[in-house]
Amino acid sequence: MRTTRTTKTLAAMLLLGTIAAPALAQDHGGYGGDQGGYQNGPDRGGSDGGPGHWDRGGGGPEDRRHYDLAGPGVPLLYPELRNSPRGRAFVMRNFDMNRDGFIDPREARAADRAFDQMAHGDRGHFAWDRGGDDRGMAPPPPPGPAVAEGGWDRQGMRAYHFRQNRYGAMFSMGDVLFQTGSAALRPGAADKLRTLAGYLHAHPAQAVRIDGFTDAVGSAASNLALSRARADSVAHALSEQGVNPQRLSLNGHGEADPVASNADAAGRQLNRRVEVTLVGQRADSFN
Repeated sequence: MRTTRTTKTLAAMLLLGTIAAPALAQDHGGYGGDQGGYQNGPDRGGSDGGPGHWDRGGGGPEDRRHYDLAGPGVPLLYPELRNSPRGRAFVMRNFDMNRDGFIDPREARAADRAFDQMAHGDRGHFAWDRGGDDRGMAPPPPPGPAVAEGGWDRQGMRAYHFRQNRYGAMFSMGDVLFQTGSAALRPGAADKLRTLAGYLHAHPAQAVRIDGFTDAVGSAASNLALSRARADSVAHALSEQGVNPQRLSLNGHGEADPVASNADAAGRQLNRRVEVTLVGQRADSFN
């Protein structure tokens, strides 16, 4: 009799343990049940940065977790995302799509698109705890001025001071348009591409080369990565203005092909550049 009662007690304990195990397994102290990993928050948007519900709650005073940004896409993130706890939390909670703790360029671009939508074009004055519609989204910006069909700004294109290279008509974007030591464009730098974007809208068959270069300071590998990331930033700015990314060919050259000496600061600044080329076009066609 005692043996039978003991057996029943053990069976009941095993059954309770089986029922409780899944619930306990979900609480590991990390995100998504994985130590050190991240998950999308409860208000998740589209994985491409399109409209949706975003988790904006991380990184605040009550959140004791530390959100590190790592990966090749980090330089492409807006400074407002990279340089603030709320921004870093927003990126990692919503856009680490494969849960590997790294941000790649595709994920970075999606995060930038989502932030643009939330800030409706005014990133510098965005407040994480304020505004937006009932989904946490800010209202879209008002439409810009209409451009006449087939029209483009010849005077604005002339201001780029195109030069002829072996691929076509080229102009150079200098180092001053980028954050120091970073691939992120400075505020307002993307506006310098609006005239080019208008020209490309008027000429949908025009292909574009975007070539990034650095000076010789630092390792060759890091310079190569930075040059490619800066070219990608320019391409991203054009795509944000409606240019099809498939028309853009990106190349990183690192410290190769300098246009000045790397022995002094002035020469190194000239070597840090991104060249944008309208393939097959004549530079004098804009005179």
